[in-house]
Amino acid sequence: MITIVAATAKDYQTIRDIAHETWPVAYGEILSKEQLDYMLGAFYNDEALNDSVINKGNHFVLAKEGDLTLGFASYEHNYKEKHQTKIHKIYVLTNTQGKGIGKKLIDFVENVAIENHSTALTLNVNRFNKALHFYQKLGFGIVGEVDIELDHGYLMEDYILEKKI
Repeated sequence: MITIVAATAKDYQTIRDIAHETWPVAYGEILSKEQLDYMLGAFYNDEALNDSVINKGNHFVLAKEGDLTLGFASYEHNYKEKHQTKIHKIYVLTNTQGKGIGKKLIDFVENVAIENHSTALTLNVNRFNKALHFYQKLGFGIVGEVDIELDHGYLMEDYILEKKI
């Protein structure tokens, strides 16, 4: 049985491991290896993860089956001071995708968003990421586009998705 549990700083290495396994599959055809390495290093080091939780109000949750962690998500309530919850990260181990784990993570976030009086879920997805169809099947629609410039001339080309709740 899959359970969703709150993550702590002790889980950062597990979160990092899942990101390092899933990102090359999700983005390998979209981004250069150099950009992948840069982004993984920038987004998943302990300092960045702590900053997300302590200073930005992000919550991390893990999808577990027994002692195995199969995926994770992070989210933030009242994103940009609006009644919406932003899903910042959601990744499921490649060999367990298609088994409903991503949906369970999103359902969990949706339920806590409702408890926190959010009226919508929002997230960004790379415009060339195959996961776009997964989100659309769950009721998310494209509401905009954004290009986010990173160091070294790297660029994140995202759709902004939203689901009313």
